[in-house]
Amino acid sequence: MRGITAALNPIAFNLGPIEVHWYGIIIASAVIIAVTLAVREGGRRNVNADDIYDMILWALPAAIIAARIYYVAFEWSYYSQHPAEIIRIWDGGIAVYGSLIGAGLVVFFFCRSRFIPVWLMLDIAAPTVIMAQGIGRWGNFMNQEAFGQITSLSFLQGLHLPHFIISQMFIQGAYRQPTFLYESVWDILGFIVLMSLRHRKGLFKQGEVFLGYVMWYSFGRFFTEGMRTDSLMLFNSIRVSQLLSVILFIGAIGLIIYRRRLGTQVPMYLDGNPFSKKAQQAKN
Repeated sequence: MRGITAALNPIAFNLGPIEVHWYGIIIASAVIIAVTLAVREGGRRNVNADDIYDMILWALPAAIIAARIYYVAFEWSYYSQHPAEIIRIWDGGIAVYGSLIGAGLVVFFFCRSRFIPVWLMLDIAAPTVIMAQGIGRWGNFMNQEAFGQITSLSFLQGLHLPHFIISQMFIQGAYRQPTFLYESVWDILGFIVLMSLRHRKGLFKQGEVFLGYVMWYSFGRFFTEGMRTDSLMLFNSIRVSQLLSVILFIGAIGLIIYRRRLGTQVPMYLDGNPFSKKAQQAKN
């Protein structure tokens, strides 16, 4: 068939017997950028950089492990027959919602132990997390996963995509919808929107940058998930990520309305961390 070239090699290079995957390189790069941006923003909101680094040391492993457990749990019919593959996370097969659950639990308990407002820390992290998700989808691209339904070459060409993307979307004998790209673009756009708005005075109360992220991501994920062919399923009929997207979107709206009714009891995002030494000195 004209227009088809070999798929890109998911292996970036070898270190002796060790294969270094593009998937891992892309995810690691996204995390480094996200942490760097979060630390810079944390300084503006009176959150110590060391606290953010310490939190990441706990949250990142928890996110990876929870993401894998989540994925394996919904694909247990396969992994129960291939238990040796459960740890092969470098081949892909992690769930974003699982990582958010794992990291969220760590953030909650860590912040409580360091006297850092949980909502504030989530606000600081939210824009960088959605940016990292947008970058991370290119790891799926290299592994030829998270793709959509069968489409035509002419459709992909009509999107004016680079040839290397079109070629990589020839999977299992047919061209596929580049759902990884749709979600990546949506995530990066969400990052731009949140970064553009979060410093506007009087706009966000603490927690609302994060809840805005939840609404933005879940809204887009609902539609991209509907186009995918590798969705995790519940009862063989319900797409798990779509169900969670609906729950999270409605829940985020409800929380914003509820917390707004609390009025002045909820501090503004730009107020930062009232428990920091820097904030206490400013009061004195």
